[in-house]
Amino acid sequence: MPAPLAFHFDFISPYGYFASLRIEDLAARCGRTVDWRPMLLGVSVLKVMGLKPLLDTPLKGDYIRRDVLRYARRHGVPIGRDLNAPVGNPLPAARAFCWVKRHHPALEAAMAHALYHAIWAEGRELSTPEAVAAIALPGGLAPAAVAEATAGEEAARLLRDAVSASIEGGIFGSPTVVVDGEPFWGVDRLPDVEEWLRCGGW
Repeated sequence: MPAPLAFHFDFISPYGYFASLRIEDLAARCGRTVDWRPMLLGVSVLKVMGLKPLLDTPLKGDYIRRDVLRYARRHGVPIGRDLNAPVGNPLPAARAFCWVKRHHPALEAAMAHALYHAIWAEGRELSTPEAVAAIALPGGLAPAAVAEATAGEEAARLLRDAVSASIEGGIFGSPTVVVDGEPFWGVDRLPDVEEWLRCGGW
């Protein structure tokens, strides 16, 4: 079987949200599956690269706000989040995802979609384990168990390991799709990902 597409994403990334809605269909069209890999922009962008968040960057931030809403209108993607609202704590959602990926791997995609939908389509703030557990969780996940796990050390360790692996792999942005070792950054690169898969690269 061909290797899965490594889909690196951060739940606070609107472009990661947009790509998450397309990556599985793209992979299926090309005979691949998706390996969902969380990363943290707060580590890659702020700490490693020493840059400001996109929305806090002069000139670029105003453009990104327009671009996100323009993309959503163009593609019919629901956006219920105020782009001017504080980002909040990104850790609980990412930790919950890591725990689900480890203990309920068949639900990793469903959990990623549930978290992205809650944050971006519904505009919910998921800055606590309790808030994460209160979303519409995939079937088979008990809210109490998710809340407890999200607050636990194992989930924190799993996320730390995932973030370290992303940095070691040269991942700096969300979304990034890695195809057999070849990285493509940005939702606008998804057509290139598909063409690369179809023709074997260039």
